[in-house]
Amino acid sequence: MPVLDLSASSVDLTRAICDIPSVSGDEVTLADAIDAAIRPLSHLTLHRDGDTIIARTDLGRAQRVVIAGHIDTVPVNGNLPTRDVVIDGEPHLWGRGTVDMKAGVAVQLKLAAELVSPRVDITWMWYDHEEVDADLNGLTRLSRTRPDLFAGDFAILGEPSGGEVEGGCNGNLRAIVRTHGVRAHSARSWIGENAIHRAAPILARLAEYRPRDVTVEGLTYREGLNAVRIGGGVAGNVIPDLCEVEVNYRFAPSRDAAEASRHVRSVFEGFDVEIVDLAEGARPGLDAPLAQEFVAAVGAVPRPKYGWTDVARFSALGVPAVNYGPGDPHLAHHDEERVPLAQIEAVERGLRSWLTAP
Repeated sequence: MPVLDLSASSVDLTRAICDIPSVSGDEVTLADAIDAAIRPLSHLTLHRDGDTIIARTDLGRAQRVVIAGHIDTVPVNGNLPTRDVVIDGEPHLWGRGTVDMKAGVAVQLKLAAELVSPRVDITWMWYDHEEVDADLNGLTRLSRTRPDLFAGDFAILGEPSGGEVEGGCNGNLRAIVRTHGVRAHSARSWIGENAIHRAAPILARLAEYRPRDVTVEGLTYREGLNAVRIGGGVAGNVIPDLCEVEVNYRFAPSRDAAEASRHVRSVFEGFDVEIVDLAEGARPGLDAPLAQEFVAAVGAVPRPKYGWTDVARFSALGVPAVNYGPGDPHLAHHDEERVPLAQIEAVERGLRSWLTAP
Protein backbone atom coordinates (compact mmCIF):
# COMPACT_ATOMS: atom_id res chain seq x y z
CA MET A 1 0.00 0.00 0.00
CA PRO A 2 1.32 3.48 -0.82
CA VAL A 3 2.35 5.49 2.23
CA LEU A 4 1.30 9.13 2.58
CA ASP A 5 3.69 11.35 4.55
CA LEU A 6 1.51 14.09 6.03
CA SER A 7 4.60 16.00 7.16
CA ALA A 8 5.49 16.60 3.50
CA SER A 9 4.60 19.87 1.79
CA SER A 10 1.11 20.20 0.37
CA VAL A 11 2.68 20.26 -3.11
CA ASP A 12 4.53 16.98 -2.53
CA LEU A 13 1.43 15.49 -0.97
CA THR A 14 -0.59 16.50 -4.06
CA ARG A 15 1.94 14.72 -6.25
CA ALA A 16 1.78 11.59 -4.08
CA ILE A 17 -2.00 11.24 -4.03
CA CYS A 18 -2.36 12.06 -7.74
CA ASP A 19 0.07 9.25 -8.55
CA ILE A 20 -2.30 6.79 -6.85
CA PRO A 21 -4.90 6.29 -9.62
CA SER A 22 -8.42 6.48 -8.18
CA VAL A 23 -10.93 6.62 -11.02
CA SER A 24 -14.49 6.44 -9.68
CA GLY A 25 -15.11 2.89 -8.49
CA ASP A 26 -11.42 2.24 -7.89
CA GLU A 27 -10.72 4.49 -4.90
CA VAL A 28 -9.89 1.77 -2.36
CA THR A 29 -6.08 2.05 -2.61
CA LEU A 30 -6.11 5.81 -2.00
CA ALA A 31 -8.77 5.47 0.70
CA ASP A 32 -6.65 2.86 2.48
CA ALA A 33 -3.61 5.16 2.29
CA ILE A 34 -5.58 8.09 3.74
CA ASP A 35 -6.99 5.85 6.46
CA ALA A 36 -3.50 4.63 7.41
CA ALA A 37 -2.13 8.18 7.51
CA ILE A 38 -4.99 9.66 9.57
CA ARG A 39 -5.76 6.81 11.97
CA PRO A 40 -2.69 7.32 14.25
CA LEU A 41 -3.56 11.01 14.87
CA SER A 42 -4.83 11.12 18.45
CA HIS A 43 -6.56 14.51 18.11
CA LEU A 44 -8.97 13.11 15.50
CA THR A 45 -11.82 10.64 15.80
CA LEU A 46 -11.99 8.49 12.67
CA HIS A 47 -15.04 6.97 10.99
CA ARG A 48 -14.91 4.99 7.72
CA ASP A 49 -17.83 4.08 5.48
CA GLY A 50 -16.67 2.14 2.42
CA ASP A 51 -14.11 4.41 0.76
CA THR A 52 -15.34 7.52 2.56
CA ILE A 53 -13.27 8.65 5.55
CA ILE A 54 -14.39 11.11 8.22
CA ALA A 55 -12.05 12.61 10.83
CA ARG A 56 -13.34 14.94 13.55
CA THR A 57 -12.00 17.12 16.30
CA ASP A 58 -14.06 17.19 19.49
CA LEU A 59 -12.70 20.16 21.40
CA GLY A 60 -16.02 21.54 22.62
CA ARG A 61 -15.76 24.63 20.43
CA ALA A 62 -18.85 26.79 19.99
CA GLN A 63 -18.90 26.24 16.23
CA ARG A 64 -18.12 23.42 13.82
CA VAL A 65 -16.88 23.66 10.23
CA VAL A 66 -17.08 20.79 7.74
CA ILE A 67 -14.24 20.67 5.17
CA ALA A 68 -14.63 18.06 2.45
CA GLY A 69 -13.08 16.77 -0.75
CA HIS A 70 -13.64 13.86 -3.10
CA ILE A 71 -10.82 11.42 -3.79
CA ASP A 72 -11.96 10.03 -7.15
CA THR A 73 -11.18 11.30 -10.66
CA VAL A 74 -12.56 10.91 -14.15
CA PRO A 75 -10.73 8.29 -16.28
CA VAL A 76 -7.01 8.68 -16.91
CA ASN A 77 -6.00 9.42 -20.51
CA GLY A 78 -2.23 9.19 -20.63
CA ASN A 79 -1.89 11.91 -17.99
CA LEU A 80 -0.38 9.94 -15.10
CA PRO A 81 2.10 9.85 -13.50
CA THR A 82 2.23 13.54 -12.70
CA ARG A 83 5.10 15.70 -13.85
CA ASP A 84 6.38 19.20 -13.16
CA VAL A 85 5.93 21.71 -15.98
CA VAL A 86 6.48 25.43 -16.38
CA ILE A 87 3.69 27.45 -18.02
CA ASP A 88 4.39 31.13 -18.77
CA GLY A 89 7.26 31.03 -16.30
CA GLU A 90 5.13 29.61 -13.48
CA PRO A 91 5.75 26.12 -12.01
CA HIS A 92 2.78 23.74 -12.29
CA LEU A 93 2.02 20.14 -11.43
CA TRP A 94 0.49 18.39 -14.46
CA GLY A 95 -1.65 15.27 -14.46
CA ARG A 96 -5.05 13.75 -13.81
CA GLY A 97 -6.56 14.90 -10.54
CA THR A 98 -4.21 17.83 -9.97
CA VAL A 99 -7.13 20.24 -10.46
CA ASP A 100 -10.17 18.09 -9.73
CA MET A 101 -9.50 17.84 -6.90
CA LYS A 102 -6.51 16.21 -5.28
CA ALA A 103 -4.64 19.46 -4.69
CA GLY A 104 -7.55 20.46 -2.46
CA VAL A 105 -7.52 17.05 -0.79
CA ALA A 106 -3.79 17.32 -0.15
CA VAL A 107 -4.19 20.67 1.57
CA GLN A 108 -6.99 19.22 3.71
CA LEU A 109 -4.94 16.18 4.71
CA LYS A 110 -1.95 18.29 5.73
CA LEU A 111 -4.07 20.68 7.79
CA ALA A 112 -6.02 17.81 9.37
CA ALA A 113 -2.73 16.38 10.62
CA GLU A 114 -1.25 19.65 11.86
CA LEU A 115 -4.17 21.63 13.29
CA VAL A 116 -4.41 20.02 16.71
CA SER A 117 -6.22 22.94 18.34
CA PRO A 118 -8.12 24.98 15.72
CA ARG A 119 -10.43 27.83 16.76
CA VAL A 120 -13.49 25.83 15.63
CA ASP A 121 -14.19 22.13 15.71
CA ILE A 122 -13.60 20.59 12.29
CA THR A 123 -15.12 17.64 10.50
CA TRP A 124 -12.83 16.52 7.67
CA MET A 125 -14.48 14.43 4.92
CA TRP A 126 -12.74 12.55 2.09
CA TYR A 127 -15.26 10.69 -0.04
CA ASP A 128 -15.64 8.46 -3.08
CA HIS A 129 -17.73 8.37 -6.28
CA GLU A 130 -18.24 12.11 -6.77
CA GLU A 131 -17.62 12.02 -10.52
CA VAL A 132 -20.49 9.63 -11.28
CA ASP A 133 -24.25 9.44 -10.63
CA ALA A 134 -25.39 11.14 -7.43
CA ASP A 135 -26.82 7.88 -6.07
CA LEU A 136 -23.29 6.40 -5.94
CA ASN A 137 -21.74 9.38 -4.18
CA GLY A 138 -20.05 8.54 -0.87
CA LEU A 139 -21.82 11.46 0.80
CA THR A 140 -25.18 10.10 -0.35
CA ARG A 141 -24.37 6.80 1.35
CA LEU A 142 -23.05 8.51 4.46
CA SER A 143 -26.12 10.73 4.76
CA ARG A 144 -28.22 7.58 5.14
CA THR A 145 -26.02 5.86 7.72
CA ARG A 146 -24.57 8.80 9.71
CA PRO A 147 -26.50 12.02 9.01
CA ASP A 148 -25.17 13.41 12.30
CA LEU A 149 -21.71 13.72 10.74
CA PHE A 150 -22.96 16.49 8.43
CA ALA A 151 -23.81 18.81 11.32
CA GLY A 152 -21.98 22.13 11.13
CA ASP A 153 -22.29 25.90 11.04
CA PHE A 154 -20.42 26.26 7.73
CA ALA A 155 -18.92 23.97 5.10
CA ILE A 156 -16.06 24.31 2.62
CA LEU A 157 -15.60 22.08 -0.42
CA GLY A 158 -12.05 21.99 -1.77
CA GLU A 159 -13.29 21.98 -5.37
CA PRO A 160 -11.10 23.91 -7.84
CA SER A 161 -11.91 27.60 -7.71
CA GLY A 162 -8.61 29.15 -8.76
CA GLY A 163 -7.87 29.83 -5.12
CA GLU A 164 -10.91 32.12 -4.93
CA VAL A 165 -14.21 31.62 -3.13
CA GLU A 166 -17.08 30.35 -5.29
CA GLY A 167 -20.49 30.48 -3.65
CA GLY A 168 -23.16 27.83 -4.11
CA CYS A 169 -23.47 25.97 -7.39
CA ASN A 170 -25.74 25.33 -10.34
CA GLY A 171 -28.06 22.35 -10.25
CA ASN A 172 -27.49 19.45 -12.64
CA LEU A 173 -30.11 17.47 -14.56
CA ARG A 174 -29.73 14.75 -17.18
CA ALA A 175 -32.65 13.63 -19.31
CA ILE A 176 -33.18 11.17 -22.14
CA VAL A 177 -35.40 12.51 -24.90
CA ARG A 178 -36.68 9.68 -27.08
CA THR A 179 -38.28 9.34 -30.47
CA HIS A 180 -39.92 6.14 -31.66
CA GLY A 181 -40.42 4.68 -35.10
CA VAL A 182 -41.00 1.40 -36.94
CA ARG A 183 -38.23 -0.94 -38.06
CA ALA A 184 -38.01 -1.91 -41.69
CA HIS A 185 -35.43 -3.01 -44.26
CA SER A 186 -33.52 0.06 -45.43
CA ALA A 187 -34.13 -1.03 -49.04
CA ARG A 188 -37.84 -0.53 -48.36
CA SER A 189 -37.61 2.42 -46.00
CA TRP A 190 -41.09 3.66 -46.87
CA ILE A 191 -42.52 0.71 -44.96
CA GLY A 192 -40.90 1.85 -41.70
CA GLU A 193 -40.71 5.10 -39.73
CA ASN A 194 -37.23 6.46 -39.01
CA ALA A 195 -36.79 7.38 -35.34
CA ILE A 196 -33.47 9.15 -35.98
CA HIS A 197 -35.08 11.46 -38.52
CA ARG A 198 -37.77 12.24 -35.98
CA ALA A 199 -35.08 13.49 -33.60
CA ALA A 200 -34.30 16.49 -35.82
CA PRO A 201 -36.75 18.80 -33.97
CA ILE A 202 -35.05 17.92 -30.67
CA LEU A 203 -31.71 19.13 -32.01
CA ALA A 204 -33.36 22.19 -33.56
CA ARG A 205 -34.87 23.18 -30.21
CA LEU A 206 -31.49 22.80 -28.55
CA ALA A 207 -29.78 24.89 -31.25
CA GLU A 208 -32.36 27.65 -30.82
CA TYR A 209 -32.39 27.57 -27.02
CA ARG A 210 -31.04 30.65 -25.27
CA PRO A 211 -29.90 29.94 -21.68
CA ARG A 212 -30.46 32.42 -18.87
CA ASP A 213 -28.04 34.37 -16.72
CA VAL A 214 -29.62 34.47 -13.25
CA THR A 215 -28.51 36.63 -10.31
CA VAL A 216 -28.97 34.94 -6.93
CA GLU A 217 -27.99 36.83 -3.78
CA GLY A 218 -25.57 39.01 -5.71
CA LEU A 219 -23.87 36.26 -7.78
CA THR A 220 -24.78 35.69 -11.44
CA TYR A 221 -25.08 32.06 -12.52
CA ARG A 222 -25.01 30.94 -16.15
CA GLU A 223 -27.37 28.18 -17.20
CA GLY A 224 -26.92 25.72 -20.07
CA LEU A 225 -29.00 23.16 -21.95
CA ASN A 226 -27.03 20.86 -24.26
CA ALA A 227 -27.13 17.53 -26.03
CA VAL A 228 -24.28 15.41 -24.68
CA ARG A 229 -24.95 12.09 -26.39
CA ILE A 230 -27.15 10.64 -29.14
CA GLY A 231 -27.79 7.06 -30.16
CA GLY A 232 -30.06 4.98 -32.33
CA GLY A 233 -30.13 2.17 -34.84
CA VAL A 234 -29.41 -1.55 -34.70
CA ALA A 235 -27.79 -2.37 -38.05
CA GLY A 236 -26.57 -0.77 -41.27
CA ASN A 237 -29.53 -2.02 -43.25
CA VAL A 238 -32.36 -1.45 -40.77
CA ILE A 239 -34.54 1.65 -40.36
CA PRO A 240 -34.21 2.51 -36.64
CA ASP A 241 -37.25 2.36 -34.39
CA LEU A 242 -35.64 4.24 -31.47
CA CYS A 243 -33.42 7.29 -31.06
CA GLU A 244 -32.26 8.68 -27.72
CA VAL A 245 -30.80 12.14 -27.16
CA GLU A 246 -29.20 12.65 -23.76
CA VAL A 247 -29.56 16.23 -22.59
CA ASN A 248 -27.72 17.99 -19.76
CA TYR A 249 -29.31 20.98 -18.04
CA ARG A 250 -27.30 23.19 -15.68
CA PHE A 251 -29.76 25.40 -13.80
CA ALA A 252 -29.31 28.34 -11.45
CA PRO A 253 -29.99 27.79 -7.73
CA SER A 254 -33.06 30.02 -8.07
CA ARG A 255 -34.77 26.91 -9.47
CA ASP A 256 -35.40 23.77 -7.46
CA ALA A 257 -35.35 20.26 -8.89
CA ALA A 258 -39.08 20.18 -9.59
CA GLU A 259 -38.95 23.48 -11.51
CA ALA A 260 -35.91 22.30 -13.49
CA SER A 261 -37.71 19.09 -14.46
CA ARG A 262 -40.81 20.99 -15.56
CA HIS A 263 -38.68 23.35 -17.62
CA VAL A 264 -36.92 20.55 -19.49
CA ARG A 265 -40.21 18.77 -20.16
CA SER A 266 -41.69 22.01 -21.50
CA VAL A 267 -38.75 22.56 -23.85
CA PHE A 268 -39.26 19.07 -25.28
CA GLU A 269 -43.04 19.04 -25.15
CA GLY A 270 -44.46 16.35 -27.42
CA PHE A 271 -41.50 14.00 -26.90
CA ASP A 272 -40.91 11.10 -24.54
CA VAL A 273 -38.72 12.61 -21.75
CA GLU A 274 -37.16 10.63 -18.90
CA ILE A 275 -35.23 12.39 -16.13
CA VAL A 276 -32.34 10.04 -15.30
CA ASP A 277 -30.21 12.11 -12.90
CA LEU A 278 -31.04 15.20 -10.90
CA ALA A 279 -29.13 17.14 -8.27
CA GLU A 280 -30.29 20.37 -6.65
CA GLY A 281 -28.17 23.50 -6.86
CA ALA A 282 -27.10 25.49 -3.81
CA ARG A 283 -27.60 29.12 -2.89
CA PRO A 284 -24.38 31.12 -2.42
CA GLY A 285 -24.24 30.62 1.35
CA LEU A 286 -22.33 33.85 1.91
CA ASP A 287 -24.72 35.42 4.40
CA ALA A 288 -23.64 33.24 7.34
CA PRO A 289 -21.31 35.02 9.80
CA LEU A 290 -18.67 32.29 9.52
CA ALA A 291 -18.79 32.54 5.73
CA GLN A 292 -18.26 36.29 5.88
CA GLU A 293 -15.35 35.86 8.30
CA PHE A 294 -13.81 33.27 6.01
CA VAL A 295 -14.13 35.40 2.85
CA ALA A 296 -12.56 38.36 4.64
CA ALA A 297 -9.75 36.24 6.07
CA VAL A 298 -8.67 34.85 2.68
CA GLY A 299 -9.13 38.20 0.93
CA ALA A 300 -11.48 36.84 -1.73
CA VAL A 301 -14.11 38.43 -3.97
CA PRO A 302 -16.83 35.75 -4.18
CA ARG A 303 -18.04 34.51 -7.55
CA PRO A 304 -20.56 31.84 -8.61
CA LYS A 305 -19.81 28.15 -9.15
CA TYR A 306 -21.15 27.10 -12.54
CA GLY A 307 -20.59 23.37 -12.13
CA TRP A 308 -22.45 21.22 -9.60
CA THR A 309 -20.57 20.38 -6.42
CA ASP A 310 -21.45 18.80 -3.11
CA VAL A 311 -22.03 22.21 -1.54
CA ALA A 312 -25.59 21.42 -2.61
CA ARG A 313 -25.78 18.55 -0.11
CA PHE A 314 -24.85 20.83 2.75
CA SER A 315 -27.12 23.63 1.57
CA ALA A 316 -30.05 21.19 1.52
CA LEU A 317 -29.28 20.40 5.17
CA GLY A 318 -29.28 24.07 6.10
CA VAL A 319 -25.47 24.32 6.28
CA PRO A 320 -24.16 27.26 4.20
CA ALA A 321 -21.30 26.08 2.00
CA VAL A 322 -18.75 27.46 -0.45
CA ASN A 323 -16.10 26.12 -2.82
CA TYR A 324 -12.47 27.01 -2.12
CA GLY A 325 -9.59 25.12 -3.67
CA PRO A 326 -6.54 25.35 -5.94
CA GLY A 327 -6.81 24.83 -9.68
CA ASP A 328 -8.53 26.42 -12.66
CA PRO A 329 -12.01 24.84 -12.98
CA HIS A 330 -11.74 25.21 -16.77
CA LEU A 331 -9.02 22.54 -16.64
CA ALA A 332 -11.05 20.05 -14.60
CA HIS A 333 -11.35 16.79 -16.60
CA HIS A 334 -9.06 18.28 -19.28
CA ASP A 335 -6.25 16.12 -20.64
CA GLU A 336 -3.88 19.03 -19.89
CA GLU A 337 -5.07 19.26 -16.28
CA ARG A 338 -2.48 21.15 -14.23
CA VAL A 339 -2.34 23.30 -11.11
CA PRO A 340 0.03 26.17 -10.21
CA LEU A 341 2.18 25.18 -7.24
CA ALA A 342 1.80 28.66 -5.78
CA GLN A 343 -1.98 28.25 -5.72
CA ILE A 344 -1.76 25.06 -3.64
CA GLU A 345 0.43 26.89 -1.14
CA ALA A 346 -1.84 29.95 -1.11
CA VAL A 347 -4.96 27.91 -0.36
CA GLU A 348 -3.13 26.13 2.45
CA ARG A 349 -2.07 29.48 3.91
CA GLY A 350 -5.59 30.88 3.62
CA LEU A 351 -7.26 27.96 5.38
CA ARG A 352 -4.56 27.66 8.01
CA SER A 353 -4.72 31.36 8.85
CA TRP A 354 -8.50 31.36 9.19
CA LEU A 355 -8.69 28.13 11.18
CA THR A 356 -6.02 29.22 13.66
CA ALA A 357 -6.89 32.92 14.03
CA PRO A 358 -7.45 34.03 17.66
